[in-house]
Amino acid sequence: MVRGTIIYQKYHSYSCTCWYLHGDWRWYSYPSYICFICCWWHQGVVVVVAVVILIGLFSMQHYGTDRVGWLFAPVVLLWFLLIGGIGIFNLWRFGGNVLRAFSPFYVYRYFQKGKKNSWLSLGGILLSITGTEALFADLANFPVSSVQIAFTLLVFPCLLLAYSGQAAYLVQNLHHSQDVFYRSIPDKIYWPVFVIATLAAIVASQATITATFSIIKQALAHGCFPRVKVVHTSKKFLGQIYIPDINWILMVLCIACTAGFKNQSQIGNAYGTAVVLVMLVTTLLMILVMILVWHCHWILVVVFTGLSLIIECTYFSAVLFKVDQGGWAPLAVAGVFLIVMYVWHYGSVKRYEFELHSKVSMAWILGLGPSLGLVRVPGIGLVYTELASGVPHIFSHFITNLPAIHSVVVFVCVKYLPVYTVTDEELFLVKRIGPKNFHMFRCVARYGYKDLHKKDDDFEKKLFHNLFMFVRLESMMEGCSDSEYSLCEQQTVQSRDAMFNNNGNTGSLSIVDLSISSVDSIVPAKSPLQVNVTFQSSSQCTEVDELEFLNNCREAGVVHILGNTVVRASRDSRFYKKIAVDYIYAFLRKICR
Repeated sequence: MVRGTIIYQKYHSYSCTCWYLHGDWRWYSYPSYICFICCWWHQGVVVVVAVVILIGLFSMQHYGTDRVGWLFAPVVLLWFLLIGGIGIFNLWRFGGNVLRAFSPFYVYRYFQKGKKNSWLSLGGILLSITGTEALFADLANFPVSSVQIAFTLLVFPCLLLAYSGQAAYLVQNLHHSQDVFYRSIPDKIYWPVFVIATLAAIVASQATITATFSIIKQALAHGCFPRVKVVHTSKKFLGQIYIPDINWILMVLCIACTAGFKNQSQIGNAYGTAVVLVMLVTTLLMILVMILVWHCHWILVVVFTGLSLIIECTYFSAVLFKVDQGGWAPLAVAGVFLIVMYVWHYGSVKRYEFELHSKVSMAWILGLGPSLGLVRVPGIGLVYTELASGVPHIFSHFITNLPAIHSVVVFVCVKYLPVYTVTDEELFLVKRIGPKNFHMFRCVARYGYKDLHKKDDDFEKKLFHNLFMFVRLESMMEGCSDSEYSLCEQQTVQSRDAMFNNNGNTGSLSIVDLSISSVDSIVPAKSPLQVNVTFQSSSQCTEVDELEFLNNCREAGVVHILGNTVVRASRDSRFYKKIAVDYIYAFLRKICR
């Protein structure tokens, strides 16, 4: 029995007739319980094969979307051409009367006759449009025009032909409704299509995996997700990333769903529930974009909202009846991620508020003198902080407990802005803290939510380049006459006005610049060649001396200093806050970067 391969099975009331391959083709009749064991063994083999395929798929992700897409692209192209051709064949063979179903009149008759059953069937029909949602997830990794061309000329026509062909086949073969796709394939090309269909199922998972990486990266940039390692896998395309931790978590969840459900209908219900919720959330967010970003007329917003919610809420109401049939899985996973994201954001905000109210006053720093009350040793110390203004409390703790400090101290603050990307010219904002003989600076590194940190050496190189540019520019400003200084100031204002008049992303960036500059007097570090000013020889000597001093300190060594703030809930806090902060947030801080 174990050696056999089930080719066909037919259940009766007391016995089961199976067709096995035992050297020759013969019929065997066995009791029902024996055939049940055979079916169970066969289903276990399918699950094992699916788990192996999943492990192989997730193990390939570290090569990057570009290479994985290059491998899968021919499979997807061949898949769409095959299903489109099979659809044309079935329409030619069984007639094209089903094309009349495109008329809204037949949609009305379908719901009129079936009533509740027709409404509940929308939960299964939803799976036919899930590929469209996954397609738009690729917008972060491919040009918009390429996705539009592929969808218009290939994906959409082939899907219409495939579904129309299957409908034409079902009209004359209603008893094959459970596996109509494979039944409608011509016998001569059955096995090639079977292989391509298996490979296409693997490819379909790639869009979801890629979209998950992009969403986690953006949530991480906005401070709504614990810090995880993000690997940039392509030098050409900015959005192609790989997150190892999320990759393996996804793999475990997919294997658990595959091995736990063991039923394609339950997996389909889970996927359909997830898709309809994504559609609803996307529509609600789109309404905010239309009102706050695009400033659309309220009539257009109402029309879009009404048409979208009527369709999506209808599907959503049908899916609700399938929550207990597998639809609970995405809701449970989403609930866990929601708790993690909310707790992390809450703890991060409270930690930032503490650091903001506990920062050291400039009067205290000036009272320490040029040596800060310590021995200044050669080298540059990069002190990382969340504060974009002021001296962090951790610095006072540092100089109180240690007898020495570096000759040059740079407070580095890395901030993500609500813009897509930040250009290299606007990446760093530099300011001097205290007098020149203190040799203390602040550097704010700004990134968009799609930008990625490069290697530490590259980041350090850009930081010092902008620091040197700031010293030169500062020396020029001091050497200017009154009229020349006004010219510099006027150019700065004009450049900011020009940034406001540009596109939306740059405009958002300019607002942040002005707010920081007005509070902390941070000066953008630009090349001195861009400013048409002259400077005196004394200023040039001072500039050269300080640049030489900075170069010597850099050659002596660079030390990255990281502080750690422990967040604890107060004694009078409620029990759920204590659990969230003292256990969940502390655990996330411990295991993350």
